[in-house]
Amino acid sequence: MPRDQRRAPESQSLQSVPGPAGIPRAAPHLLQDSSLKMSIRTPPSLQHLAMQSLLSYQALATSALEDLPVLLFPSLFQEAYARGHTDVLKAMVQAWPFSCLPLGDLAKSPDLETFKAILVGLDLILANKERPHGVKLQVLDLRKEHPDIWTQGYPSMVRIFPSGVLIDRPTGSRRSGMTEEQPFLIAIDLTIKNGAQDDLQAYLLQWARKKKERVQLCSRKLQILQSSLSKVYETLLVVSLDSIQELVLNEVSCSVKMIFKLAPYLRQMENLHILKCTKVRPSHQYTQFEEWIHLHFFWAQLRHLQHLQELHVHDVFFSDGNLPTILRRLTPLKTLSLNEVRMQDANLGFLAQCPCTKQLKHLRLRNLVLNTFRPERLRALLHPVTSTLESLALEFCDFTDDRLSAILPALIQCFHLSFFSFYGNKISMAALQKLLRHMSRLHHLRLGIYPAPLESYHLSRDLKQVLYSPRRFAQVQADLAQALTHMKTTHKVQICVNKDSNWSKKYFSDSDCEFYILWPDGSWVKTRKGSARLSALAV
Repeated sequence: MPRDQRRAPESQSLQSVPGPAGIPRAAPHLLQDSSLKMSIRTPPSLQHLAMQSLLSYQALATSALEDLPVLLFPSLFQEAYARGHTDVLKAMVQAWPFSCLPLGDLAKSPDLETFKAILVGLDLILANKERPHGVKLQVLDLRKEHPDIWTQGYPSMVRIFPSGVLIDRPTGSRRSGMTEEQPFLIAIDLTIKNGAQDDLQAYLLQWARKKKERVQLCSRKLQILQSSLSKVYETLLVVSLDSIQELVLNEVSCSVKMIFKLAPYLRQMENLHILKCTKVRPSHQYTQFEEWIHLHFFWAQLRHLQHLQELHVHDVFFSDGNLPTILRRLTPLKTLSLNEVRMQDANLGFLAQCPCTKQLKHLRLRNLVLNTFRPERLRALLHPVTSTLESLALEFCDFTDDRLSAILPALIQCFHLSFFSFYGNKISMAALQKLLRHMSRLHHLRLGIYPAPLESYHLSRDLKQVLYSPRRFAQVQADLAQALTHMKTTHKVQICVNKDSNWSKKYFSDSDCEFYILWPDGSWVKTRKGSARLSALAV
């Protein structure tokens, strides 16, 4: 009879199940009667005490798993996990009655010895050329995907199967030596960095490397943070590249050689949805032409990523004319974020013609360094997406009154806009009020972040610095509060003050700024910078 259909006679008692050498045996089939009618969140004390009694004798607990009702497996696993009963955990992994073991969702991360015991249990399953009959476990999930799964217990455990690990699982033609049977899946979000590595991750990579014929290591999110080439290789040779949906490259500047070596692996990440690149710079170890060739080869792989939806680029080296070549063959994106990217004005015009920008929902341009600035280029970029754009950030882009007026006709056509950020630009009070009047007509807009106008500052005595004036800004706040009351604006309004006196520097950050929000009573209160509800613009 299947395990989940077994029931004990109601006349039996806990004392009627003898154990060896006079030790009372806690009969697992008796533990289900009272708990069936009660919430798993508040199990009866009898069940808890019975599990403690069972775990007091690990050999008994291991042998009792054969008759343990499926309903009790999650609770008993948690108890054994908390007590560090490694022998019981090994046996429970082999007898786990669900398709997924969500280890990452337990309140406390496992220590190395407990984690090793889990993998030993998997070893015993994988030791057979064919998966043993009755083994249901298919996935070990080490991510935090279902925070309440262990408290909800059996009902939720039956239903879950982790997302992001079954995408185009490779067949025998994709991986040499792969058996016809589907491999065992391990889901984890990997981070590669310099310095001390996570012990669990390091041990898992070593274990998975030895089991690569039977185990598929899936990493939906892979982060490479200032790491050596050897550490990156060790990971990329083990992880299933087509499982990666988000790739984060941060400060990969040790050498152009690393970027060049990463290119073939990037091409194989065929299910990549999100690519975030931050501080990817030339190393100056090669000639300028050699560095251009190596970097271009890396970026050229993007054309093979047919599922790419989000591209975030922050402080990344592009030689003149390189960016249009990279973006030209991309499929339509949902999100494009460019921050601290050196561009020619012609590049911005070309960007407006690229297919990848025709269906944008989220666009962020920040700290762009343009040799010239012609607003009609940006207007051409906005015009095709007025019906799709939901969030727009144009921050520290050197807008003036005239440039703002030039893009305003396209801006006010973005009827679905819910988030708008325009701070860090140098506009007057008159231009700001005009902008606010137009934005107030966008009924879906929920939050707008605007720059404090030029009237909030004054020149230093030597006329070399622009200084923030608290007195002037207080008057600006009073005037804006009154104007917004007359406009009957419905969206939240934040004003950003730039307190950095060096207005001539190339790049600004939020650490240079203070943000104020208008309260319903007309007062301005210092606050944190608001953000779009979707984190699509965060780099």
